[in-house]
Amino acid sequence: MKTDNMNLQFKTNINCDGCVAKVTPFLDEAKGISHWEVNTVSKDKILTVQTDGIAKEEVMQKVQEAGFKIESLNQ
Repeated sequence: MKTDNMNLQFKTNINCDGCVAKVTPFLDEAKGISHWEVNTVSKDKILTVQTDGIAKEEVMQKVQEAGFKIESLNQ
């Protein structure tokens, strides 16, 4: 299911600048993401993705390909 122009949030284990650097190429190459950021200070390391057509399952797959755990916080 494609999701247009929504904010998706995920709980992750992306917890440092090195982790962000590792996941960056995976999320930057994904089509359908207009912006993303990880709050590495928060307890749950929340990844917020502004979508432009990508489905939450595709975002989860990209983060897992980078070697991180991810759990959707959206219904």
